[in-house]
Amino acid sequence: MQSVAARPKTVKPALPASTSTLAVQGQPDPAGAAAADDLSWKQLLAEAVRDAGDLCRMVGLPEAVAKAASEAQGGFPLLVPRGFVGRMEQGNPLDPLLLQVLPQPAEQEPQPGYVADPLAEQGRLAAPGLVQKYEKRALLLAAGGCAVNCRYCFRRSFPYSEAGVSQAGLRQAIAAIAADVSLEEVILSGGDPLLLDDDRLSAVLEQLESIPHLTRLRIHSRLPIVLPERVTERLATRLAASRLTPLVVVHANHAAEIDASVAAAFRRLNAAGVMLLNQSVLLAGVNDSLESLAALSLRLIDCRVMPYYLHLLDRVTGAAHFAVDDARGVELHEALKRRLPGYAVPRLVREIPGEPSKTWISGA
Repeated sequence: MQSVAARPKTVKPALPASTSTLAVQGQPDPAGAAAADDLSWKQLLAEAVRDAGDLCRMVGLPEAVAKAASEAQGGFPLLVPRGFVGRMEQGNPLDPLLLQVLPQPAEQEPQPGYVADPLAEQGRLAAPGLVQKYEKRALLLAAGGCAVNCRYCFRRSFPYSEAGVSQAGLRQAIAAIAADVSLEEVILSGGDPLLLDDDRLSAVLEQLESIPHLTRLRIHSRLPIVLPERVTERLATRLAASRLTPLVVVHANHAAEIDASVAAAFRRLNAAGVMLLNQSVLLAGVNDSLESLAALSLRLIDCRVMPYYLHLLDRVTGAAHFAVDDARGVELHEALKRRLPGYAVPRLVREIPGEPSKTWISGA
């Protein structure tokens, strides 16, 4: 495989003929600009790193590390955008961003209590791709893929196709939402719902907006962090125009993930009046220190993103090496409350299958 230690030049996709004509004439072309935005982030996603050896060479790691990572991929492939790789520290095998995405030999070691479906979601499907766990809220799996494969992901083994995550399944799920008048909020999740381009996402929103009993729309996405180019002006404007109250819950675990490009994506959403929240996972070697957690919270606040949840690890197969002891989690959270103003402290939680909400592990 060709080495990608240096980023190849991006080939600019050809724009539709109508776009080129309008540009020459100096006339505004919102449709053409939208098409260019979609092509930009899709091209970056197409260029994402998919080989552990390539990733290790890009960050200057020894061949032995690359070999071990390649052998550890198993059935959960590596996937990480190059922009995210660019935020990693060169030559550091313990870089907190690298550890989240690089396969480790420990993933292949079975651990008691770690299972493929740690939240028992497959038994909570009310319709294809529709997970019903909470009162007045439904979780709609709008896409089965992601822009990054986080090694601790609790859905790393989720059978999206068998669960009906498809265009046909989406229609059935929305029909089920329309029929359940108890629902007030839909949570778009996945995979990652922002893998839907602006046109497809807008079509989903139109269907949800037509359901009278819905009042809020929540989007859970890692893309604003790992592929911030996905947050187009068109996306921000569309969310702002919704009759549903829009909230975007992003997922950053370390302050180093939030560079200038991510901050700019946040500003686009903030300027459109979209509420931004962040949820993190407490991960051994990544953010299990007071300094790391405090720096993340303050970086988020400075970007006008509210720290929301700090999750204890979901016990999914292959992720046991990320686990932080509950007592250590409580200790860190209590220290965080002493260090930071209250608005900057996320709630320490665990999701327990069958419970009607997240379980708070430490005091509010």
